[in-house]
Amino acid sequence: MLEILELWKSLGFLVFSGLPFMKSKSNSRSRVPRIALTGGIACGKSLFAGFLRELGVQTLDADDIVHELIPVEERRRLAPIVFSDPAARKVLESRVHPVVRARFASWFNAPNALNGLKPDLKIAIIPLLFECNWDADYDIIICISSPVEEQIRRMVDTRGMTRAAAEARLNAQLPVSEKIARSHYAVVNDSTPEHLREEAVRCVAWLRTQCQ
Repeated sequence: MLEILELWKSLGFLVFSGLPFMKSKSNSRSRVPRIALTGGIACGKSLFAGFLRELGVQTLDADDIVHELIPVEERRRLAPIVFSDPAARKVLESRVHPVVRARFASWFNAPNALNGLKPDLKIAIIPLLFECNWDADYDIIICISSPVEEQIRRMVDTRGMTRAAAEARLNAQLPVSEKIARSHYAVVNDSTPEHLREEAVRCVAWLRTQCQ
């Protein structure tokens, strides 16, 4: 716990603790609808987001924001600490989450850099949306899920984790079934990438009917 506090002091994150964050808002046709994509770890959020971008959707990933804030060597150092020590994880989250939340708020309000217009769809990718209690910030929430054993297999095979480490990551998040129950649209990633691409097409078509 003390180690992580000292690390965050050295990185200067205490200065971010007072940043404003996006308040809950009712749906408004005068602004870009706030849409979030969430789901469990190793459920295919990044792959699905790539398909969304192919369909003209703008995305911003919470993980990418965090990666901009924390050097890779520090992320490697922090990972075994925060996933084994809930108190240390809360300290880290209290420093990082307000920054990430504020970044999403400004991103939704920013014009499209290409033509000065706001795109019809922007989607924030937030794995810990419900754990952070940010769901009220969003008009529409999409949840992507996979069978638990498939999540573990992906973490072991593609991320080099042990099974115990993979299970620790899963236990640090809400069950995907609960996330699905609290979302507006669910995507199941239990087949091929091509199947997931088809799911992205269906999802975007549905979103555009909801956001007209």
